[in-house]
Amino acid sequence: MGYNKYILSQLQENIQKIIVGKEKVIRLILLALIGRGHVLIEDVPGVGKTTMVSSLARSLDLSFKRVQFTPDILPSDITGFSMYNTKTGDMEYRPGLIMGHIVLADEINRTSPKTQSSLLEVMEESQVTVDGNTYPLPRPFMVLATQNPVEYVGTFPLPEAQLDRFFLKISIGYPSMREEIDILSRFTYDISPDILEPVATDEDIIGLQDRVMDIRVADQIKEYIAQIVDRTRHHKDIALGVSPRGAIFLMRAAQAQALLEHRDYVIPDDVQYMIEPVLAHRIILKPETRLQDLTPELILKSIVKEIYVPVIRG
Repeated sequence: MGYNKYILSQLQENIQKIIVGKEKVIRLILLALIGRGHVLIEDVPGVGKTTMVSSLARSLDLSFKRVQFTPDILPSDITGFSMYNTKTGDMEYRPGLIMGHIVLADEINRTSPKTQSSLLEVMEESQVTVDGNTYPLPRPFMVLATQNPVEYVGTFPLPEAQLDRFFLKISIGYPSMREEIDILSRFTYDISPDILEPVATDEDIIGLQDRVMDIRVADQIKEYIAQIVDRTRHHKDIALGVSPRGAIFLMRAAQAQALLEHRDYVIPDDVQYMIEPVLAHRIILKPETRLQDLTPELILKSIVKEIYVPVIRG
């Protein structure tokens, strides 16, 4: 399947009609989309997490589902369930909230671990199994989950094994003063993602996803990624390093970044650009390390400085 190399630029421009600034955040979400990954957005209330996802969904000619997670949401609400049809005498599948191309899992840490697990299993398998029957999810399929890091009462933090299933973890952050003024100017009038028109179809996105898989990754780049990941597993300040899944995701993210730069091969800059959003949430620091004001991001930066950067020529 072919692809339009300008689609990502058009998507970014469309989203920025609603979202002020945040070019890198938008870029990372689009990279996850074409890398067939899911995104966890962790930030304080009111910075535009839901608006960001809604703007993406409106920019794509795809189905969009929003799930507001609460303690009473059940796994069957997510996956769907079978119901007896009195007219036919058969059991019929009723699709759950997950059956959409773009799914917003709002405040995922407010629902029970059992419901969280049902969602994350679907993310991993891209299919739903109910009563022994398997139902594929539509393509492309992407989950964007949000959570609030400052409220802990009545929440259920995602375990490390489930965090590992997210392709990226990002935060939006507060706007600068200039961006804040721009936001106020825009929202003098009633502006919402509903005004956006789609600029890409499912075929466009699938074409980009297939193209990402064809981006060349030299053996030196694979070794570079492996060295970075291996250092996290033997670092004195890290209790749990990056998993093999994390290494695969870093390579896939670097391929997506290369495609966005209109290259058919990965260079070290692509890997370095994606290290923090892909790997930071997969690292668990030792308790004493947290007391030293060290973060996974700072440790990853120090690791990268210690590793020889290969020279790649197209």
